[in-house]
Amino acid sequence: MTFIVKKTYFIEEIKTTTHMRKMFLLLIILGGFSFLNAQTQPIRIIMIGAHPDDCDGGGGGTAILLASMGHAVKFVSVTNGDAGHQTEGGGALAKRRMAEAKEAGKRFGVTYDVLDNHDGELTPNLNVRLQVIRKIREWDADVVIAPRPNDYHPDHRYTGVLVQDAAYMVGVPNVAPDTRALKKNPVFLYFQDYFQRPNPFRPDIAVDITETFDRKINALSAHESQYYEWLPWIGGYASEVPTSAADRLTWLATRQTEPLTPEILKALEKWYGKDRAMRVKYAEVFEVCEYGTQPGTEEIRRLFPMLKK
Repeated sequence: MTFIVKKTYFIEEIKTTTHMRKMFLLLIILGGFSFLNAQTQPIRIIMIGAHPDDCDGGGGGTAILLASMGHAVKFVSVTNGDAGHQTEGGGALAKRRMAEAKEAGKRFGVTYDVLDNHDGELTPNLNVRLQVIRKIREWDADVVIAPRPNDYHPDHRYTGVLVQDAAYMVGVPNVAPDTRALKKNPVFLYFQDYFQRPNPFRPDIAVDITETFDRKINALSAHESQYYEWLPWIGGYASEVPTSAADRLTWLATRQTEPLTPEILKALEKWYGKDRAMRVKYAEVFEVCEYGTQPGTEEIRRLFPMLKK
């Protein structure tokens, strides 16, 4: 009898052990799938500018890199650009600029949205703030990039204010309740600018866009009304614009080449190492906003996986 009890106990122990091994193996497999899913889950970036070409210049090269890696990038223009031209305006110009933005989006490999607010008349009111909140939520953004609120152009300034005002509210369910609130607060960044007051731009993140610079220029070129007409006219250099398409691309590339300042070179060295930093010809840089999630070094590398030493 004693032998039978021991034998039965031994058999049950084997069954239990086998079951535990199966469960353990299943957990490992499921954990592996979860790990792979976490590694392959696309990063979701939304860049928000005032006009239908603003995101392109400030973050276009970075957008191409991210999109080519399988991540999701959206450009949003808060205004429809219906005032940005010397001879055209109103609905006809807005329609033209919408078409230019859509073509640029195809060349960048991003989604491009243009909101129907008048160019030159933007104010940081509740209605537009809710529009911005909804766009960030709909995209389920991990990263939001916008202008700093000390720009020369009121539309740029107020776009920065609107995004700052949205930074906390994107997680508040009772604000814009028709769009599901985010369960996480995104990382908010600023595009580069050159304004010194009240404080100069700080290049916290530097992205080498040397390999995507030509594609960026080709995409910018889709905004013909801006880069070849309006901006040269208002800037007083319209006579410099070439007539042929090839010459225009070369000229635009020269206009879009920004100096790599000592501060930017230092940032490039931080993210890529000294040897790689010395080979960079073109870069886009971003400042971490004090609103939203404050990322550490590893989180920035996760959100910008091209930053490799």
